[in-house]
This record gives sequence, C-alpha cells and structure tokens, in this order.
Amino acid sequence: MDLGISGKRAAVAASTAGLGLASAQALAGAGVRVAICGRTADRVEAALATLPAVDGGDHVGLVADVGTVDGATSFVDRALDGLGGLDILVPNAGGPPPGNFASTPMEAYLPAIELNLLSTVAMCQAAVPAMTPQGWGRITAITSHSVRQPVAGLILSNTARAGVTGFLKTLAGEIARHGITVNSVQPGLHATDRLLSLHGGDVEGAARTVPTQTVGRPEDFGAVVAFLCSDQARFINGAALVVDGGAAQGLQ
Repeated sequence: MDLGISGKRAAVAASTAGLGLASAQALAGAGVRVAICGRTADRVEAALATLPAVDGGDHVGLVADVGTVDGATSFVDRALDGLGGLDILVPNAGGPPPGNFASTPMEAYLPAIELNLLSTVAMCQAAVPAMTPQGWGRITAITSHSVRQPVAGLILSNTARAGVTGFLKTLAGEIARHGITVNSVQPGLHATDRLLSLHGGDVEGAARTVPTQTVGRPEDFGAVVAFLCSDQARFINGAALVVDGGAAQGLQ
C-alpha cells in the first residue's frame, strides 16, 4: 500500500531499538527520510544500517538523550538541520524504573515526568513551528496501553504517560487547522528488550496474559505508526490507538 509520504522527512526519537526502531524502519520503507537517535554512536550506526535506502538523500543518525527537555529539543533541532525540514515527528522515550506506591520515593516522579511527558512537549514545541508553514504534518507519539489500564508495578510510567496523553489530545485540537494531525499509539507487550527486562526473559509467560496468547511483533507496530503518518490518515486526529492484542479490558 502506497502511504503517500515518499519524500517526506521524519524524526523518530529513541529509535535504535525496539518500537522506535521498528517505526523508523516502517517509515523508511514508505520512502521517508528518517532521523533517528540513541545514546551511543555504536547503537546509532547499527540502527542506521537497518533502514531501507530512500530517494532524496541519506538517513540521519544522531547521538542524543531525549529523556530530558534539553536533549529532546536538541534532537529535533538537529534533525531539522540534517533533513532540511521536518514533516513527521514520532515522540518516544524509554520507560522509567518499575515500582509501586510504597516503593517509589517522591524524588523519582519528576525525572519520570520529564522522561515521558515533558520530553514530548519539548519535541512538539521544536517541531510544530517548522510544520505549520507547510500546511502538512504528522505527530504520532508512542506511549503505552497503561494509559487505559494502569499496569501494576509501573506507577511512574502510568502517571507520566497519562499526562502526555492529555497534552497530545489538547494539541490535536489546537493545530489541526494547519494540516497537522496529532495521535498516539499505545503499545502493550511486544517482543522488545524492555519486555524481557520487565518479565525476567519469560516471553511465553508474558504472552499468556494477552487474549491473543502472543506478544506483538515490533514490525507490525511500526506499520501502525507509519499508517497514522500517512496521507490517507489525514482525518484521524486526536486518536489514541491501542495495539496490545486486547489486553486492556476497558470499553475506551
């Protein structure tokens, strides 16, 4: 399926592994020039090597930590320079440490909020002014299905990602008139390093908690992100799409 975005330019945050990398690969497969980032040059170079070549120039690899406001802003600014503009932004960041109410100290909340809320705000503030004059843009953030059904033992992630969902929904209503859509994708359990770390490497055990009895494939998730960035998705705005095999049981 032609997504109608060949030749567009995308910045995909935290994209040297996992769902970020899968999203970058899917966008590149649709003909998009992609700027990716990670915390070390070795990881960035390895991830760049997995991206399909596209017409119009090379992909861009940047060493950046998007878990802070300054790092997130710098990533988008450098992606804009490297790509010569920006049409698509995929905000993303790793998750904060696990813990429950009793085990999580007060001082852990602010870093988690910066990691999973303020970093996205900063990326959007850096990207939207570049998209607005073009009359076209896509912001598709990677969050978590914990926004709909909090995950036990992940109180920091549950809290911060709920906040970013409210921000994205508000932003969607404010900038749609400029041709920019804002959506989020809420993954459940996928076959990533994060899943292995949270479940002690027991992927089969994790799969038994999902109605499909499987965990998600990162490449399938990436295809969902790419579609929401497509031309055909122009009328999808303010949506929060769950991709979790039916694990979240709420009606919304």
